[in-house]
Amino acid sequence: MKSDAEQRAGLLYGIGAYGMWGLVPLFWPLLKPAGALEILAHRMVWSLAVVGIALVALKRWGWIRELIRQPRKLALISVAASVITVNWGLYIWAVNSGHVVEASLGYFINPLVTIAMGVLLLKERLRPAQWAAVGTGFAAVLVLAIGYGQPPWISLTLAFSFAMYGLVKKKVNIGGLESLAAETAIQFLPALGFLLWLGADGSASFGSHGAGHAALLAATGVVTAAPLVCFGAAAIRVPLSTLGLLQYLAPVFQFLLGILYFHEAMPAERWAGFALVWLALTCLTWDALRTARRTRADALRLAAAAAPSRASQVPTPQSPQPEAEPTA
Repeated sequence: MKSDAEQRAGLLYGIGAYGMWGLVPLFWPLLKPAGALEILAHRMVWSLAVVGIALVALKRWGWIRELIRQPRKLALISVAASVITVNWGLYIWAVNSGHVVEASLGYFINPLVTIAMGVLLLKERLRPAQWAAVGTGFAAVLVLAIGYGQPPWISLTLAFSFAMYGLVKKKVNIGGLESLAAETAIQFLPALGFLLWLGADGSASFGSHGAGHAALLAATGVVTAAPLVCFGAAAIRVPLSTLGLLQYLAPVFQFLLGILYFHEAMPAERWAGFALVWLALTCLTWDALRTARRTRADALRLAAAAAPSRASQVPTPQSPQPEAEPTA
């Protein structure tokens, strides 16, 4: 059982992690005139540098030898690296192209997509409330598709790519810092090659727009690693149900930034689509909290039922007996 101080610290770490992920749309526009692909490549290269320094400081290298001996895990990490590359690249492009609200929608519907993938790929069985949430989410996508005149492909690609990333990470089952190190190690050479090609072509922005701009591009490593470290610290201190609620902070912040800071349009059909998504998430959250309470209540009942049984096994004072004889 975690102490109250540890749980409070975990809550702060969780708010910090999802808060940073929610405010990151403010950072990517600072990197212009660098394009989305150049920013993505810098993010990969500098993330490996930051994570490498962290691993050196923590002296956590033993996992590398074990990972190299497991080709299946290496293959899964390669898939994770490919999927998160799509997710990162599209998100950077979406923010810098004026689609912050649509990008936030991707992370709102991500839990619904994750549940749907669990049914389709892992043959999981859903409770009625979960079916209702998924159905409402599907209706939201239809409403938004009609409003946009096309499916909200940015949102759907972000949601599906991140859900697939989570599924693969679950199968790999290694720590967050180690996983990021392995993924960025796979991304590193292609990213570095692309940056060198841009430099040789004369179209690289790194170094040609002053030291401040170069420092911001290098800071993409910290922007990537810092929330992940906070998330890892939160994950070991607070219940999964709490993390599940905190995850909505990021798209809420992104949505508010899209409307209030970037002044993106919100026509009626978009509000209707978002309202359906929020209704689905409310249903999903209510079901998760109810299930967690029921599970805790069942555990307490089992513990209470087992207590008399354990008490009956405590020997009562009796007349002295030979030590070799077992008690009744």
